[in-house]
Amino acid sequence: PSAPSKTGRDALFAELNQGEGVTGRLKKVTSDMQTHKNPSLRADGLTPGELAAKGSSGSVKPVAAVQKPPKTELEMGKKWSVEFHKGNKDIVITPDDKKQVICVYKCENCLIQVKGKINSVLLDNCKKTDVVFDSVVSQVEIINCQSVKVQTLGEMPTISIQKTDGCQVYLSEAARLCEIVTSKSSEMNVLLPPKTEGGDYEEFPIPEQFKTTYVGNKLVTTISDIV
Repeated sequence: PSAPSKTGRDALFAELNQGEGVTGRLKKVTSDMQTHKNPSLRADGLTPGELAAKGSSGSVKPVAAVQKPPKTELEMGKKWSVEFHKGNKDIVITPDDKKQVICVYKCENCLIQVKGKINSVLLDNCKKTDVVFDSVVSQVEIINCQSVKVQTLGEMPTISIQKTDGCQVYLSEAARLCEIVTSKSSEMNVLLPPKTEGGDYEEFPIPEQFKTTYVGNKLVTTISDIV
């Protein structure tokens, strides 16, 4: 970079040599210009986009969620994607290969029927959605859902329920020995098929509260008595 000119240096030294007089041309900050006395002037932490979105009240306007179109399609011949449906009770999937999987994402108030054997089923971020299927080779996984129902008419070796509030699991006679794994979930019930024809399903709640004590040289966890 080029050196500053001699005129610029002289002007700078002239300003510094004024001593206390150098502050004479500064403007005084009045009360209406002070941020601690005027909260409306404070905008710390706001991005330019948020500042533009502020209304006359000074609050940031919420950004509307993007509504994506519903989708039901087979991707790459392996994965059925069922997404963003609302109030659809007529979703029917007919897999032609037991290696295919079904992923149900952000569906609300829907009924999904799977006619045929499938490898696995995943429900993610669904509300008030029911899934009925003939048979599952691997497992059913439920994550971040609310008030969902799952029913198998045939085999289902394993079902996993995670971070879910409200889940009803209807087992068939062939899935009576199904392994159920749960974590961070509530209001879970397993319903076993009736022992006699025309009878009602037997309902069993899955425990949510446990008690852990130190016994001997290890921790022992049992179901809480109040459950």
